[in-house]
Amino acid sequence: MTKKIFLKKSLLCCCILLLSTMAAQSAVHTLTVVSPDHKLSVTIRETNERQIVYSFKATGMQLIDPSVMGPDVNGDLKWQGASVHAVKQEWKPVWGKRALVPDVYNEGLIDVALYKIRVRVYNEGFAFRYEGCNAETERTQFHFSGNYTAWYYNGENANIGPEELEAANGTRLPVMTIQAGPTDYMAVHEAALESGEPLVLRTTRGTRLFTVPSKRAKAWRVVLYGRTPGAMVDAHLIELLNPPPPQNMDFSWVKPGVAVWDWRINGAVANGFKYAMSLPSWKRMVDFAAGQKIKTLMLDADWYGPEFEKGSDPLKGGKVAQVHELIRYATQKGVGIWLYLNDVGGLTYPLEQTIRQYGSWGAAGVKYGFMKGNPEQKNQRTQLITRLCAENKLMVDFHDGPVHPYGQMRTWPNAVTREYCHSQLDAHRVFQPSTFVTAVFVNMLAGPLDMDNGVVDMEQKGRVDNPTPVPATITGEVARTLIVFSGATIIPDIPENYLKHPELLKFISAQQMPWRESKTIDGEIGKYVVMARKSAEGKWLIGAATNEEARTLSIPLSVLDKGRYRATIIRDGAEAGFRTNKESYTTTTAIVSRRQSIAVKLAPGGGACILLEKLP
Repeated sequence: MTKKIFLKKSLLCCCILLLSTMAAQSAVHTLTVVSPDHKLSVTIRETNERQIVYSFKATGMQLIDPSVMGPDVNGDLKWQGASVHAVKQEWKPVWGKRALVPDVYNEGLIDVALYKIRVRVYNEGFAFRYEGCNAETERTQFHFSGNYTAWYYNGENANIGPEELEAANGTRLPVMTIQAGPTDYMAVHEAALESGEPLVLRTTRGTRLFTVPSKRAKAWRVVLYGRTPGAMVDAHLIELLNPPPPQNMDFSWVKPGVAVWDWRINGAVANGFKYAMSLPSWKRMVDFAAGQKIKTLMLDADWYGPEFEKGSDPLKGGKVAQVHELIRYATQKGVGIWLYLNDVGGLTYPLEQTIRQYGSWGAAGVKYGFMKGNPEQKNQRTQLITRLCAENKLMVDFHDGPVHPYGQMRTWPNAVTREYCHSQLDAHRVFQPSTFVTAVFVNMLAGPLDMDNGVVDMEQKGRVDNPTPVPATITGEVARTLIVFSGATIIPDIPENYLKHPELLKFISAQQMPWRESKTIDGEIGKYVVMARKSAEGKWLIGAATNEEARTLSIPLSVLDKGRYRATIIRDGAEAGFRTNKESYTTTTAIVSRRQSIAVKLAPGGGACILLEKLP
């Protein structure tokens, strides 16, 4: 009898709790904003407890349950009105994944007296921000509808994940990529971080609720959506939420493309010549770049003295005279020169003068390393350096724990890449094949990455910095140069090694930017990816890469334009593998059209490279 009474009381309590919850969440006011294709919907409502909550559905399936939104303010909210309007326009980027980007969305604006909520719903996801309030914290939640699988950014290490949402505990860093089902993917990030702290997420084990503990930012909170993970890779929502460039600035001088690099060549020997970070080696690299239509050479640390010493003057120290001669030499060859600047030099010496001088010297860009400060300070300094570089016609690449990208390349097209990833062979940590095919679907959703792929001396013996064997086959390694989206694809080997592999070198040299089109043809997070890009010259290139498992793929050519193409197909050899025979590959040619497919077998840690040139 006691047991029955207990069960009845428990059931009654559950019913009361359920009814109380329903009453608390019953909407006083509601606004639903749908995507232009009517497949996504975001519902925002006011509850009887005067909270504002939102929920998200895709093709009728609830993916985010009612979640609190809004800044952390004191006072009573009062829903004063709401409106919805449609926007249909286009963005023509200076450079990017494609030449023309549709900017189409439906926007809702809600006035709750103490602040306003602006929400935009695209076919590729949704975003919201808070306006008219200076609160220091926010109440934003992401309360997911199921115990989905997630992956997270993890600094210069392999990504966290796959991890069930209820297994996560503590803080997690975006991008947070989520698989909610076989054809439902999401990613949480931010866009247009104007001020405040970069986004951090917090959760408690056993829940599916993520909050924002970081200091409130003036930014968009973003949820990307795709039926495949590749659809999110191809999306432009993050960039589109950023403002256009300043009206008085011309960015036609920004020249994205492949770059050679002096850091990893240091110590390599070829034909009796020993490479070093010095003028004779730099000139050899410039000659090679000019012959292959490679646009720039990047000079890394220590060219103006030991980078971490305050006495190293970035304007007068070290090899400054050699750099002047190099820039004159490279300019005659049509090759630009990147100059490294460490934060020690940037803080010790007048920053504006340094960047202005680099521009007057005729440099092409600045690689900025090891920035100090908390995340908010680093974001402010990143914005300052980016603006100063733009004013002096310099591209910029941030390294060594940079602030995550959030679409700045729309406002500042000179912000061409940053090391928001585990860089190839970096700091004596070697990422594995699965690291790469995870980062593509996590880190790369935020923006262009500098991962430094493209080594072809697979053993790297004799190098001064980290002479570690490359964790890929040679075809997989070269395919990565195409797969990674970047405005500066920095390849790290010496000319002689590339010249030993003319077909692979041709594939790299054909990566002429800006891209006219990009398409993630296929892929699974942590398993494999197939990427296609159309070059500025009209050639199509396809790169495929796999994790530690071998696999056979049939790659459809439906991305091609009408007509016939000569396909140069570089596949892993029959005995290839990233642990054993790294350099085994075969090259074949075929005449193909968009109605056909190409079958490739990828070795463990391997890949494939396909160059498609249209026939007259």
